[in-house]
Amino acid sequence: MSQQKGFHVAVVGATGAVGQQMIQTLLKENFPISKLTLLSSARSAGKVVDVNGQEITIQEAKPESFEGVQIALFSAGGDVSKELAPEAVKRGAIVVDNTSAFRMDVDKPLVVPEVNEADLHEHNGIIANPNCSTIQMVVALEPIRQKFGLKKIIVSTYQAVSGAGATAVEELMDQTKSILAGETVEPKILPVKADKNHYQIAFNAIPQIDKFQENGYTYEEMKMINETKKIMHLPDLQVSATCVRLPVAVGHSESVYFEVETEGVSAQEIKALLKDAPGVVLQDDPENQVYPMPANCVGKNDVFVGRIRKDIDEDRGFHMWVVSDNLLKGAAWNSVQIAERLVELGLVK
Repeated sequence: MSQQKGFHVAVVGATGAVGQQMIQTLLKENFPISKLTLLSSARSAGKVVDVNGQEITIQEAKPESFEGVQIALFSAGGDVSKELAPEAVKRGAIVVDNTSAFRMDVDKPLVVPEVNEADLHEHNGIIANPNCSTIQMVVALEPIRQKFGLKKIIVSTYQAVSGAGATAVEELMDQTKSILAGETVEPKILPVKADKNHYQIAFNAIPQIDKFQENGYTYEEMKMINETKKIMHLPDLQVSATCVRLPVAVGHSESVYFEVETEGVSAQEIKALLKDAPGVVLQDDPENQVYPMPANCVGKNDVFVGRIRKDIDEDRGFHMWVVSDNLLKGAAWNSVQIAERLVELGLVK
């Protein structure tokens, strides 16, 4: 784990699904680490994990845990981030936070490196990682915005249950087995563990992710709307979202309708743009049934785009299908990518 030239990195929420992915991604990307500190709740403290042949004991996350830490990747829930991220910053760390705690704070950049890397220069110690479904959508749309402008987005998401945590994935698997065995199921987690009603996810589609707001949209939908405008620096962009949970373990899918500002653009021009776009893999050959699917994106860092076609009635309107691993580009990889950019830009002390 030790390198002569490296950084003291902490992962907060190290035992969670995203925390585990963060550790694996740091290793896979050969991030320069001189010391790795793994932090979690008191409940998980004391566990010993093998990281690349080195045994590391997980410690309870406390303010003093961040002494000497230079980069801290947080994925342990918003309350933990609100309490401990400022403490990490006080001790000299730069925090990359994967929760919704700071995303809409005006003084904290919300960053997707392929879209708004320049915003990293404006950080005050905390950088927010956007919502998983927002990330993959803006990666696909940014090259189009740069070339043709962007006026309107209407997105419908088809989201994997891992977005609700490892226990939600267990619930999907348990329900599937029970239903196939002819047994009844008692849902306890989805759509929202803290909400009053819970519904079967196996063999079902639930049109609710997070709690409903007064305007009839869910919190997840409003996150996509507000975050997209902030990341793209387009406060007047028209954005609407409907977020749906499907019985898929990993990999979010999205049907994205968008309108450009330029007239006369062809679907072929959009495809040509995305073919060379950073972080995008174009899979668009309808004649041979080639298009992105969540089963094929698991474990991959890219955003996969296909089914690009012009709207039949609106000259400036287009449709596309966007798929990505929500635990990687939607969380762990985007966080590590931000850390990599911070190092490359000389922003880490």
